[in-house]
Amino acid sequence: MKWENQSVGIRGAGDGGSGHGGAGGGTSGNRLIDWLLQPAARSWQVLSLAVFLGIAVSTSLRANWGSDNAFVVKAAETLLAGGSPYEDKRFLYLPSAVIMAVPEALLPREVLRWLLPLGMSGLLGVGWLASLRMFAVPLRSRFAVGGFAVFALAFKPYVNLVLIGNWTAISAAALPVALLLAQRHRWGSAGLVVGLAIACKPMLVPLGLLFLVARRWRGLAAAVLVPLGFSLAGALVMPNPSLFFTKTLPFLLQGQDAYALPWDASPIAVLPRLGVPAPLAVLVAFAGAGAGLWAAWVRWRREDADGGELRLVETACMVMLAAFLVSRPSFDHYLLVVLPLLLASLVRPDSAARSPWFWAALGPQLAGVPWPSELEAKRRAFKDCFTLCVLAGLLARRCLRSGRVTLEPVTTAGSPSRTEPECAATPAESASRTAF
Repeated sequence: MKWENQSVGIRGAGDGGSGHGGAGGGTSGNRLIDWLLQPAARSWQVLSLAVFLGIAVSTSLRANWGSDNAFVVKAAETLLAGGSPYEDKRFLYLPSAVIMAVPEALLPREVLRWLLPLGMSGLLGVGWLASLRMFAVPLRSRFAVGGFAVFALAFKPYVNLVLIGNWTAISAAALPVALLLAQRHRWGSAGLVVGLAIACKPMLVPLGLLFLVARRWRGLAAAVLVPLGFSLAGALVMPNPSLFFTKTLPFLLQGQDAYALPWDASPIAVLPRLGVPAPLAVLVAFAGAGAGLWAAWVRWRREDADGGELRLVETACMVMLAAFLVSRPSFDHYLLVVLPLLLASLVRPDSAARSPWFWAALGPQLAGVPWPSELEAKRRAFKDCFTLCVLAGLLARRCLRSGRVTLEPVTTAGSPSRTEPECAATPAESASRTAF
């Protein structure tokens, strides 16, 4: 990043001297990125809106819309009828989610048919916009407008998530918003956002590690107390809340059953289907998750010379991917929690999204690509596991790389170019200290 009123500019290896991805009118040194950051034509905006609405409307017209959301709505309806939501073994969320689902349960089914796909798409759109703001990408740029349309059309889990109405969409919106708030030093608000997301679906629980290593106790308290408070309230108004501990948790710890197994992308579930002994599969998955958490810790300790956006994004995404390796189950749409952030980081020269392995990992998820029959339907988890493992490995490698801070001369507005002697004598070093 460059400051006009300083004689020395400091930039990290991941900044490329383009500020926040060239959003401030500078150039990134990459013609394609510079072109993508230019304002999109009105036709691009109309086309992107058409894709957004088209996916939502076409989903509303399908007979199998909202299949995952139906379990949550049913739980709320059971509560309103005086029963215990946990009598249904398919309801796997916290008691707080029952309270959150009550408004849906009060809506007529035909109204929900049109609102749910639109809401799912909207949440994913919020996550994309917040991811772009993390790197100061103009929201009217070709990258912002066209990128969302291409992502929605090409990335198969996007359409899948909108179709089934899974509450993963809430986490996909909450994670980028929380990181954006944290980047702006509003950790308490970030914790509140994470806490509300956990109250709906406990997917972002691993993100508590980010607040822990950052020593942001107020944010961590909000992330813990908000879902805890809502869950206690939900437990007080439902009969037999203890079923959550005696029925639901054991069901989850066993990895559910054959119903979810064909779509479970966790290595713990996929490797035994390929002939690997189950104990070895568990060992491999937990070893990978442990390595991922170590990589996240190393990445957090290495500060960049920019505003800290890439550091926040890579640490948080590494924590989530490590959790997905051992989560039971781990579905394809879980990737939507981290992918918008990683895609938005493309504007940074040293980001994981610049690696060809990143795009190779996403290859199996492209819509419209013909695959052998054994990789379709109930065996598509093999493709999802490949994507998950390659992304986790790639990001871990990126996190473990040694970063550097370099100093370069900058011309102060209205003054001649100048290089300070002490700057010239300072070698590039590991970016272990903040540049501010």
